[in-house]
Parts: sequence; C-alpha cells; structure tokens
Amino acid sequence: MSFIGIIALVCAVWVIYDVWTKNDRLTDTEKLVWTIGAVLLSIITAIIYYFTQKNKPA
Repeated sequence: MSFIGIIALVCAVWVIYDVWTKNDRLTDTEKLVWTIGAVLLSIITAIIYYFTQKNKPA
C-alpha cells in the first residue's frame, strides 16, 4: 500500500468515526452521505468535512 493510500484510509476512517460517534447535529441521511463520500473520495471528503462540520460551533 502506498503512502497516499494509507493517508486516504486514515482520512476515511476518521470521517466515518467522527460522523457516527461525535457529530450529533447531523441526521442519519446526512451521516450516510458523509460516509459514502468518505469511502469514495476520502482525502477530499476529510478536508471538506473538517472545514464545514468540525469548525461549527455547538
């Protein structure tokens, strides 16, 4: 597995874990969309998720 592949895997796992365990603001449908995005476009999804969801005030 290449270095980029490992980074992509870590990004996907982080987004999926954070969406389903820590982000209570999202509906189940939104969580499913983030999960599919994380599987398909892991690094890009992680960057978008970080800037759109993690920085939102509670």
